Amino acid sequence: MKHLLRLAFLLVFTGLTGCASLYFPPPPHAPMLTHQGEFYGAVSTNQHTNYALQGAYGLTNHLAVAGTFSSLHRRKSTRTENIDFAEASLGYFTRLPDKRVLEVYVGGGGGATERIERNDAQQVTRTLDGSLSKVFAQVNYAKKKQNSLHLFNRDFPLTYGAAMRLSYMQLNNFTINGVAAPGENNVFFEPITFTRTQIAGPVQLQLISGQIFGFRNNEFLKAANSVFQVGIVINIDKNTTLDD
Repeated sequence: MKHLLRLAFLLVFTGLTGCASLYFPPPPHAPMLTHQGEFYGAVSTNQHTNYALQGAYGLTNHLAVAGTFSSLHRRKSTRTENIDFAEASLGYFTRLPDKRVLEVYVGGGGGATERIERNDAQQVTRTLDGSLSKVFAQVNYAKKKQNSLHLFNRDFPLTYGAAMRLSYMQLNNFTINGVAAPGENNVFFEPITFTRTQIAGPVQLQLISGQIFGFRNNEFLKAANSVFQVGIVINIDKNTTLDD
């Protein structure tokens, strides 16, 4: 239990870091599928009121499709941010010895971003608008550990895993106060770790933590937000789970 609490504290601390950017990264998906017909669904959020819906489906015993929709709408004293982003990907998955799962995904996505800046008198000083596009490649790895969380006289199996994503992002159709401005592009590296605790049946609690690193020093499209999500995962299939 103390290890889980320590991990949760670390996740919250990591998620609190960051500064303004016109891109807020959706959490990399990690369905960890094992065979044909398996469905993965997840809903998650964080302290920035960023919500993400994710799903994946095993088309064959090694081929999968996955999608993510992420939405961030928040108002602060100095700015309002509105970012909506969707992704789709095609992946290969396989089950390795010792209950390990390996996945590789390639995909792309797009969305819209807006930031409205205000001064202390709550007067709008600048409005930034644009569209976002992305292509990415991602590798996921997970293994079922032997230890479990013992709580309320029950054992809750724990699954640990990691994902590494490399993305090429573009800020297009960019305007500042309605006037066209040069767009930006960047290459992001997003390593994350996740922990899942089985609650009941196919339902699991998931914690995701990670960082985003940008290869270019941009003003607007930059790696300014860490990856942190808490959510619920559902795996639906009669033969599902890493525990088999």
